[in-house]
Amino acid sequence: MKPDYKNWMPKGMVTGSAIGAGISILLLIVFGCTPLLSSVGAKTVLTIIFAIISVFLVGMTIWMFLMYRAFSYNGKRKMSKQIIEGIAEYVHLPELGCGLDVGCGSGALTIACAKRNPNASLVGIDRWGKEYASFNKALCVNNSIAEGVNNTTFRQGNALNLDFEDEVFDAVISNYVYHNIPSSDRQKILLETLRTLKKGGTFVIHDIMSKAKYGDMEAFVKKLRSMGYEKVELIDTTNGLFMTPFEAKWMGLSGSKILMGRK
Repeated sequence: MKPDYKNWMPKGMVTGSAIGAGISILLLIVFGCTPLLSSVGAKTVLTIIFAIISVFLVGMTIWMFLMYRAFSYNGKRKMSKQIIEGIAEYVHLPELGCGLDVGCGSGALTIACAKRNPNASLVGIDRWGKEYASFNKALCVNNSIAEGVNNTTFRQGNALNLDFEDEVFDAVISNYVYHNIPSSDRQKILLETLRTLKKGGTFVIHDIMSKAKYGDMEAFVKKLRSMGYEKVELIDTTNGLFMTPFEAKWMGLSGSKILMGRK
């Protein structure tokens, strides 16, 4: 049995875009190259419309396919695996400690950290929404079994309102989650996550922390330090750590950073 961590770019989205492009090109041919319409004006307008739509959908399909190939755990680039293992390297739990993975998806980061901390336990939570229908609790459990990991637990959860008391975890982790949550204040979501961290616990959170999505993160780092957090830093992951600047740009991942430190 092999783990199946899926792909951040769902195959169904790539297929759907390709089908849409194919239909659009077919309609372009129908309206542009056949005498289906007697009106020259209508024929011209429809030809232009479907030409624009076709170019857009073909470009989108190519972009999605390249994303799918780059993020595939079975492909050559294996960016997802590189990111997951790279984050896990920063996560060190005490013996019998417990960590929380917010937005665990297919369980990849939860399991990677559990493997590196066999004498601790990891809890992975996710809302597992319809946007990523192939990601669910059963998938996470099966992936843990496939990896031979027995120190993980998975449950439904909401990052905006975590169902945990204050200061219960020795580490909190997350990967590419918060930017997907509609919010005008993602720094507030970070504070909700950090609320569950024990005094002395560590946090490692990776996301697209651009100013447009998160506001001034340098100011947020200073805020955390003023609140008593220690060794707080932002690590750019687009400078070759997880990806090249060019990859980050064309993939739409510019601004990717790790926020890490200790409470």
